[in-house]
Amino acid sequence: MSTVSSTGNSVLDKINGTKAAASDKTTEASDRFLKLLVTQMQNQDPLNPMDNAQVTSQMAQISTVTGIEKLNTTMGGVTDGFSQMQVLQGASLVGHQVLIEGNQLVAGTVKAEDGTTSTVAAGAFDLSGSAATVNIDVINAAGKVVDTISQGSQTAGLHSFQWTVPSTMSSEGLTFKVSAKNGSTAVSNTSLMNDQVDAISNSNGTLNLELRNSGTTAYNKIKVVV
Repeated sequence: MSTVSSTGNSVLDKINGTKAAASDKTTEASDRFLKLLVTQMQNQDPLNPMDNAQVTSQMAQISTVTGIEKLNTTMGGVTDGFSQMQVLQGASLVGHQVLIEGNQLVAGTVKAEDGTTSTVAAGAFDLSGSAATVNIDVINAAGKVVDTISQGSQTAGLHSFQWTVPSTMSSEGLTFKVSAKNGSTAVSNTSLMNDQVDAISNSNGTLNLELRNSGTTAYNKIKVVV
């Protein structure tokens, strides 16, 4: 908790610091404008003096410019602060499993109670609506369908599945394809793959996750944190 509090305070300090810097710049701009305005009035043509409307117009211009400068500087500080908070949030995902759009089957070793081990591949999919039949084709690295998993009827939303890889088959390069239907009508779906967050990075204000299988991936591409 102390780390979060400290980070929050540093973000606020940074925003306050940008406000102070903006105030100094604004004061300098106002001083320059007033000096120029006084000089202009001192050297005006006595036969054609500046009228009140002209002076008011110039004052309004400096007020507008000053207001925009304040807003831009303050928003810059807020944006920097938000980026720091976003990085802090992203750091909590390191080590977690996530789902992103993709059709790769990610395999891992599973140990049974009797001590035997097997290789199990996992994937997921998101149905746009309920489906009477859902089938998943497992495809090897050569593009050949090696098995079809029947999921029966499924409701709309997120679903996961597992497939035991035969001992005679390599788990490398396995992919899957989901077919969902209501009778002859296809139900649209999105294939999702498992991945693990190994690290985070921030590039030009964009938070990226370093995923074990997918590499650098934008934070907004993550569909689910497992």
